[in-house]
Amino acid sequence: MKRREFIALLGGAAAPAFVPHIARAQQRPSKIPRIGIIDDGPIWEPFRQALREIGFVDGQTIAFEYRRANGNPGRLSEAAADLARLPVDVIMTYGTPASRAAKAATSTIPIVMVLVGDPVRAGLVQSLARPGGNITGNSIISQDLGPKRLQLVKEIIPSAARVALLWNPDNVSSSVLLEQMRDAAPGLGLAFTAVEARSADAFAGAFAILARERPDAVMLTSDPIHHSQMPRIIDFLAQNRLPGMFQTREDAEAGGLMSYGAVYPELMRQGAFFVQKILQGTKPADIPVQTPQRFELVVNLKTAKAIGVTISEQVVLRADAVIE
Repeated sequence: MKRREFIALLGGAAAPAFVPHIARAQQRPSKIPRIGIIDDGPIWEPFRQALREIGFVDGQTIAFEYRRANGNPGRLSEAAADLARLPVDVIMTYGTPASRAAKAATSTIPIVMVLVGDPVRAGLVQSLARPGGNITGNSIISQDLGPKRLQLVKEIIPSAARVALLWNPDNVSSSVLLEQMRDAAPGLGLAFTAVEARSADAFAGAFAILARERPDAVMLTSDPIHHSQMPRIIDFLAQNRLPGMFQTREDAEAGGLMSYGAVYPELMRQGAFFVQKILQGTKPADIPVQTPQRFELVVNLKTAKAIGVTISEQVVLRADAVIE
């Protein structure tokens, strides 16, 4: 995406004031801002690319500090506290658990959260329009997201009668999806159950339950711990011929049967907009939390054939992307 398109997408009307800021940073390399990132990985590359497009070059006009926690609650707290002690100028967090850890670590350093479920319910912001405090960013939640995924499962697999949600009870935002699905399932003629996996070590037990119960479809969340285990999850579902409804296109491309959700790379790129505004002097409390403007349906016909699911031509035509 060109710089002009990026600024238009993110509402970058303040861009002219941003150019002198970069010039000053280039003249004073010792004063370049530092951005702290918890749990770096490929998912952050769209964010870094967007920063480069608006003039933030690593080592020249910006510097990154990385701390790893791998989703572990105790280590998340340590990582956030370490970044706060440095201190960095902005802390970037992906998902609800890391964002809550950062909030607990500092009430003064700006925090930009990305791909968070329900930031209000999680106690991260006062409201989407007026975040208050030192946190802003974006959310992946839509009020009808859970029910919409269930509707798609029923449409793609009309014979489905039982669905299971694989979730992390320690992630407050995942409970939003659980409640949405639990409320919507009876109206679609579906029995609903939830299977817990709080850590990487818990997946063996969760898989055993799913293999024994054999639901007609397994719903997935975007919890960071679960995200880190997606190759295991996709392999398990394939080996057991269980249809999976994922939240990201990347998971469907990796072998999941289908996905429906926000376009994650776009939301990661949006993180650069928040950093730009904050480094220009805008307080996080005054930057509204953004919600997704686009959702996409992806179906993997190769996986469908492998596990014995027939996807109708009507669904294929409606899909935003089809993996063959």
